[in-house]
Amino acid sequence: MTEEGTMNPREQIKAGGHPSEVVETRTQVTLGKGLDLGTANIAAAVQNDDGGITVNVERNAFLDIGDDVYSKNMLTKLKVPYVVHNGKVIVLGEAAFELANVFGKDTRRPMSDGLISPDEIDALPIMQMIVAKVLGEPTQRGENCYYSVPAESLDVDNNIVYHEGLFGGLLTKMGYAAKSINEAHAVVFAELAESDFTGIGLSFGGGMANACVAYKSIPCVSFSVARGGDWIDRNVSQVLGIKASKATYIKERGVDIRDPKNREEEAVAIYYRNLISYVLQNVKHRFERGQNMPTFMNPIDIACAGGTSLVGGFIEVFRDEFAKIDFPIPIGRIFRAEDALTAVAKGCLVAAAIGD
Repeated sequence: MTEEGTMNPREQIKAGGHPSEVVETRTQVTLGKGLDLGTANIAAAVQNDDGGITVNVERNAFLDIGDDVYSKNMLTKLKVPYVVHNGKVIVLGEAAFELANVFGKDTRRPMSDGLISPDEIDALPIMQMIVAKVLGEPTQRGENCYYSVPAESLDVDNNIVYHEGLFGGLLTKMGYAAKSINEAHAVVFAELAESDFTGIGLSFGGGMANACVAYKSIPCVSFSVARGGDWIDRNVSQVLGIKASKATYIKERGVDIRDPKNREEEAVAIYYRNLISYVLQNVKHRFERGQNMPTFMNPIDIACAGGTSLVGGFIEVFRDEFAKIDFPIPIGRIFRAEDALTAVAKGCLVAAAIGD
């Protein structure tokens, strides 16, 4: 307890069992903010006035349209918000995704494979707009903001130094004290409080999948693989001969990968199962190598999160694939976060609460 008789942030989180259930009724505790910089979605988490957590989410995508009166009138009639940037009308986020499907186009993406896209000249200013929209201004200058970054990848060369520094600088200019955290480590903070932040966090994002093995909140091993939701979409679009945005729509409209209903859903299910198996094999391999691994006296849990894990049947297929491998240590629960899309942002907020 603090001197005022209220719980400190770590005690609050553990007492509630889940960060989203934290309630502080006597003294407001400033937790800072958490920011998930995902390839597919950007999410910001903040403690609200009731002591709970509010998360703002926006799709990390945009669509540019000619800067003419007709286009602006059309968007106005459709009640689609837009901004003008470098002489172009820009539609951001979910509205861009919906409009792209109407016109049979692909959205432009500021990030690719978990990092800022080197092929998008408008990537940084677009992400600045989306981050400002979901995160807002700091409550006071120097407020903590923990933001997610991917881990170094096992299967591609993805040096994260530039990406990490770029967004650290952006948040600093906004007035925050910016601190990075691996996104799978954030899943541990969000979902494994009851286990004293010990276990395996997995974040299945749009650009890649991240893994973190933690012991009492300390990350022992973190890595990523270059497969995620976009990898599924690219492969589905190739084998079916459709736009990637159409493949995304198929994936998100309510598919159950345990029971595909047609050729399109079958393709989605095949690549999902392959992704899950690939991630599990890599986690198993790291445990078998034993480098930097602690000795766990009791079975540990596996918590899955990320927008790519939202598809129907995900956790059941995950458990099926896990049963096929001889995992080297005992595992307790295997579960998906209650709100998988926002778990990383919430975990970043928890890190901000108990960090320095």
